Amino acid sequence: MITYGYVNNVSEVEGAKKSYGVYNSDNNSVKLFVFGDSYVDTGNYLNSTSYKSPNGITFPGHPSGRFGNGHILTDYLASFFKIGNPTPYALKNSSNLQNGMNFAFGGTGVFKTMIDGPNLTVQIDSFEQLIKQNVYSKSDVESSIVLVNTGSNDYITFLLKDKNLIGIAKYIKSLGDEFSINLKRIHSLGANKIIVSLLEPMGCYPAISVASSYHDCINQLNKVSRYHNKMILQNVEGLNKKSGKLVFTTLDLYNSFLSTIKDMQKSHQENSTLMNPLQPCCAPVKGVYECGTVDENGKNEYNLCKKPELSFFWDIVHPSQNGWYSIFKKLEPSLSQITGTNFLSL
Repeated sequence: MITYGYVNNVSEVEGAKKSYGVYNSDNNSVKLFVFGDSYVDTGNYLNSTSYKSPNGITFPGHPSGRFGNGHILTDYLASFFKIGNPTPYALKNSSNLQNGMNFAFGGTGVFKTMIDGPNLTVQIDSFEQLIKQNVYSKSDVESSIVLVNTGSNDYITFLLKDKNLIGIAKYIKSLGDEFSINLKRIHSLGANKIIVSLLEPMGCYPAISVASSYHDCINQLNKVSRYHNKMILQNVEGLNKKSGKLVFTTLDLYNSFLSTIKDMQKSHQENSTLMNPLQPCCAPVKGVYECGTVDENGKNEYNLCKKPELSFFWDIVHPSQNGWYSIFKKLEPSLSQITGTNFLSL
């Protein structure tokens, strides 16, 4: 997701290093390599509000480079596959490289976005360089799991530039083509187990649903997500056919998001003391300010909800730990099916 705040705090970055390897891996032969944006970034965007309070208040108790109050998608996927959390590429000088590497960078996409960070191509360049340097061997990569989660920031950038959806169909096609090139490249580097996230329902972001007073998701943007996902599913099917085996599989964030939101909306209607899932817990006081920013007088430019553990969205685009946990519980059956089809030989 696109982010705008900045912070330079060495102690917070040092503290973040302690939050990797949250889960102890019993199988060091299997590594996790992560590519994408802030939904999976666990510490690469050093000069961002992900290293600023109140991010990380639930886990690990201080800012850790995650855009949220606690665990995010990467954490839950690593836990599910019993893999230790991969080290962020920005902290690669750490000796803890046995779990893999996280190249994801908040705010980036397949193409260039509003954030001056490494897009998917550049992230893969870094991965390839580590392989060439023998930081990771051929067998490391071949036995690894790869997670790729990107695309939403490309559409946000498109909308911020064009202010409308005219030409979006052509843009979706070009994005899908470039995405496929990147996926094929990851496979060509030796990865045989690649999980591709489908796009979440962007019309449900609080930044968007505020237009309905947080009552409904905006279907026009959700339609963009659906078209994108249809194309990704077709492309993944084609890539698997060309490879002659099941290399690529998808993670359905779209339906798991929507289903969780609907469940929480129903609970909210039955009990008004529960939080509306479309409302952000950490909400900007005005305009574009994000969770963690302060004004020139050191005053917070955000308001924090009383019970983050009841929220679905942490800020105007990122799920809270509770949100991610609820989403992942809906994804678990499909992940179990993946392991049952020999896609992953753990």
